[in-house]
Amino acid sequence: MSVSKTFYQFLMTQRNPESYDPISEFANNAFYDQAFPKQSTNFDELSKYLELNGNYLPSMTIFDETWQKYLDSNAH
Repeated sequence: MSVSKTFYQFLMTQRNPESYDPISEFANNAFYDQAFPKQSTNFDELSKYLELNGNYLPSMTIFDETWQKYLDSNAH
């Protein structure tokens, strides 16, 4: 499967400062995370990073849901 954009690029399309949706909040917070692995398309790398550094992410389930949306968006 060829990936057209990085997870971070996809995540930035979910940003909405007016929204309290968990995925929007994740995107808003990741935008301010200077160390976020912006070039990564690897689930394990991103998951490990967020487990260690994603204190702004209240649940890894939010990452899992966002990752699935990312895969779906690249399937088209």
